[in-house]
Amino acid sequence: MEKTEFLEKNIFQNLKNLNDGFDSDAIHYFSESDFESVLERIEQFGIGIYEMKPRQEEDFLDVKVNEDYRKKATDPKWYKKAFSDFKKQQANMKYSASYKVSDKLLSRHSEVADEDLSENED
Repeated sequence: MEKTEFLEKNIFQNLKNLNDGFDSDAIHYFSESDFESVLERIEQFGIGIYEMKPRQEEDFLDVKVNEDYRKKATDPKWYKKAFSDFKKQQANMKYSASYKVSDKLLSRHSEVADEDLSENED
């Protein structure tokens, strides 16, 4: 399973991508409330965030990266703090992030998907 497929199935599911062509198709943008759900889900899976970028209309406001907080990408303390700081700066922004999904997590979910397929064939 690839990182993009994993994120679509497990993290972005039932959330609205607000990227209507103002950025690369591969980058998902979410409302404040949906991005909060993204953060909760990635914490459950142990996924990290390298950088977080909010937008107001078409403008980037700032970028925060895990090194700014002297934390590992997978440490939820940094991305929760960054999100909180952004929300205090301005409301109703669109949020995107770059994610760290471990190969171990991807292969584990690929094996589960393969098992599901073989069970359905029986």
